[in-house]
Amino acid sequence: MTILSAAARVFVAGHQGLVGSALVRALKARGFRNVMTKSHSELDLTDRHAVDEFFRAARPEIVLLAAAKVGGIEANRRFPADFLRVNLEIQSAVFESCHRHGVIKLLFLGSSCIYPKHCSQPIKEEYLLTGPLEPTNDAYAIAKIAGLVGCKSYNRQFGTRFIAAMPSNLYGPGDNFELANSHVLPALLRKFHDAKKNGGNQVELWGTGTPRRELLHVDDLAAACLFLIDHFEPTADEVFVNVGVGHDLSIRELAVLVAEIVGYSGEVVWNASVPDGTPRKLLDVSRLTALGFRPKVALRDGIAATYRWYVEQASGAGVVRGMDSAAS
Repeated sequence: MTILSAAARVFVAGHQGLVGSALVRALKARGFRNVMTKSHSELDLTDRHAVDEFFRAARPEIVLLAAAKVGGIEANRRFPADFLRVNLEIQSAVFESCHRHGVIKLLFLGSSCIYPKHCSQPIKEEYLLTGPLEPTNDAYAIAKIAGLVGCKSYNRQFGTRFIAAMPSNLYGPGDNFELANSHVLPALLRKFHDAKKNGGNQVELWGTGTPRRELLHVDDLAAACLFLIDHFEPTADEVFVNVGVGHDLSIRELAVLVAEIVGYSGEVVWNASVPDGTPRKLLDVSRLTALGFRPKVALRDGIAATYRWYVEQASGAGVVRGMDSAAS
């Protein structure tokens, strides 16, 4: 049943972040007239009372929950309590308000880090909670797992239609290029770009380069989210769907590709004293494919477009700061 009409009142929580901004782009491209957004200064999503008052006044029909506190390996290692607390508070406040104010459908954005560190590949949705998590980001993963349990629990107790999308590693315009807390692709783009710009002939990269990652362009994720709102209904056992491209590459292979796109021809040195993180995270996307959705953005094209965006932003505003945050 199609419920996403151009007149629907859609609230995108986290509209200034990587995923949220892509969702807004996708909605506007489809002619949606009532897309609601709130910055952190306008609405703190960890404040249950403020969130409830917003829902009471705005009465959104569809909610896309992309707001989250996110970061790379180093950020997760340094601030695990923050990643756990902030994400749980956001989810608790938004879920309860969706229920209290009759939201037709909620889509919650998760992360592939919810799966065990040493998981059979490709990773099926049913592999959740079958083994220990990656310790460098277990607090964030636990918060996201709690979100999935929240979707299932609200549906079971109150008859809501809460669903979730579990994306692979994301990239695209709006990503976080600050080296202290960025993910792998923007970090590679930034390091190679800076070396090329400054005439450097050596770039140090963290880890061994052997872990494999599946990379999904954020516009493909946004398209998948809107598709799932219309085409995926939760059941007692199934509330979430993996979203990915179905193939991966090693960090070392990715580094070669990024260096080529950036135009960096110097040496690459791998610092094996820094932990690699999860060895591999390749999602099984057969459930999504069976529903009728396939991503469209080729990896090389997507990285090249992301690099062009970064160069444009950096030339106009200096360092590009990440835009995903807890309540923006």
